[in-house]
Amino acid sequence: MSTGDRTPARWDRVVLKVSGEAFAGDAGYGIDGEIVGRIASEIVDVLAEFEVDVAVVVGGGNIWRGMSGAGAGMDRAQADYMGMLATSINALALQDTLEQMGQPTRVQTAIHMAQIAEPYIRRRAIRHLQKGRVVIFAGGTGNPFFTTDTAAALRAVEIEAGAVLKGTHSGTDGIYTADPKVDAEATRLEQVSHLDVIQKGLRAMDATAITLCMDNDLPIVMFDLMTSGNVRSILAGESVGTLVA
Repeated sequence: MSTGDRTPARWDRVVLKVSGEAFAGDAGYGIDGEIVGRIASEIVDVLAEFEVDVAVVVGGGNIWRGMSGAGAGMDRAQADYMGMLATSINALALQDTLEQMGQPTRVQTAIHMAQIAEPYIRRRAIRHLQKGRVVIFAGGTGNPFFTTDTAAALRAVEIEAGAVLKGTHSGTDGIYTADPKVDAEATRLEQVSHLDVIQKGLRAMDATAITLCMDNDLPIVMFDLMTSGNVRSILAGESVGTLVA
């Protein structure tokens, strides 16, 4: 794809992790069209400004959480497969919004649903990105017992992304020394190592995802997705949120 007058980005390919809860907005469940529109606008804007490929991994917690089902006595694997279907619903919502804004998009799912999305094929995903399309990965890893954070780390490694941008939605703008909602003394860490996140039990991504990123020297940026312009600032090289590297 021709880059035109676009600016080189901090990384030339990134995976944006969007939690399902972010899609719900203040309602806490379902899909808030205005929120999805804001996320889509952020993606479209950075693609117009920077020489960057953007892939997205979506969660499904606004519709169904496998852990919640398991906690209620449901078989954990079955509950997780339901969660994978929930991520696919969110992926289709984001795809529709992006395409209404004129941004070519493909959804690839880890579980087959041929009528609505492509199966995940690594080489095809990379080719879509090279052609300027946003690729939305749904269905997690396709396996129960793994979170969508782990899926984001896995896909990022597979497509040779430069970083995982993990957008938070709860007003927390990075990783803190303690829970800032409980401890007034908690301070935001500007940078921290993968190993420290694991050893100190810092609230970021789950340990499997962090370990996968650590083993592959993949940086993670944890930031507030709901603050407009944050993705742009990160790609411009500004210090936003917390860098795990």
